[in-house]
Amino acid sequence: MSKETPCIAVCIIDPRSSLCLGCGRTLPEIARWHRMESAERLAVMALLAARMADAGLALPATAAGPKPD
Repeated sequence: MSKETPCIAVCIIDPRSSLCLGCGRTLPEIARWHRMESAERLAVMALLAARMADAGLALPATAAGPKPD
């Protein structure tokens, strides 16, 4: 996957929060992702961890970044 996508191919939408359980994006964001400018994609990606935490969801370890040594 590209560095400008949070997708980890775990595409399940949480019915309560309407967020993807794999990446934290909404369906509208996912649908227009490839039409977004790079800066807009990076801005959305910067919000995903907090968005998931606010919804009481955890980002999968593979989406949360590198594991500490």
